[in-house]
Amino acid sequence: MIKFAYVTFALVFGFSVFVLGQAAPSAGTPAKSTPAATAPPSAPSAAQSVSKFTGTKIGTLAVEQAIAASNEGQRDLEALSKKFEPKQSELKGLNDEIDSLKKQLNTQQDKLNDESREKLVKQIEAKQKSFDRAAEDAKEDFQNQAGEIENRILQKMVPIIQKYVSDNGYGLLLDTDQAMTWPRGAVILAGPSMDITQQVVDAYNAQSGVAAPPASGATPKPAKPAAAKPPASSPPKQ
Repeated sequence: MIKFAYVTFALVFGFSVFVLGQAAPSAGTPAKSTPAATAPPSAPSAAQSVSKFTGTKIGTLAVEQAIAASNEGQRDLEALSKKFEPKQSELKGLNDEIDSLKKQLNTQQDKLNDESREKLVKQIEAKQKSFDRAAEDAKEDFQNQAGEIENRILQKMVPIIQKYVSDNGYGLLLDTDQAMTWPRGAVILAGPSMDITQQVVDAYNAQSGVAAPPASGATPKPAKPAAAKPPASSPPKQ
């Protein structure tokens, strides 16, 4: 689904924002397994129109970056980020609580009797499991909603891409966001002169009528959300 790193979940999830990145699943036992990365949005009917393009030029397009950089993408993904801020705060609070209990265990374990120590260890483990479960659920929810935004924008962007390619004599267009690392991937090298990402973004912005968001000083870039990480090392078991 998404690969955007604009999100404020970086604090707890280790997200790389817009860019929003992907990683291995976290330690602990989540309530349900989530894929390390969400599937990229699928371009509607793009392949069906290949025969229309008879040009000879070859171009590249970073599809996810184009979605993220569009005025509509920036607006809607920023709104999604804001929507998840309360959950981020909730997870950070639980993270801090777990850290505090672990520090208590480390500093007081020599003074605690076996029963008190075991009780504190079980309390930490229970809260750690709750954190892992809540973090995985929130990450999956965020990815699903971000993916819906991407797919909605892509549905409207595909005809604009097709028109640009046709009008400018392109016969082949490669998605550099999805290219695997050479030698297994299709793209070995792609110079900036071949990239039409900004042209597509400009054309989409002109047609969508969505105003540019206020300048924030940072340009969103596509990325991949990392899996949730436990706040600290697991407590020692006695």
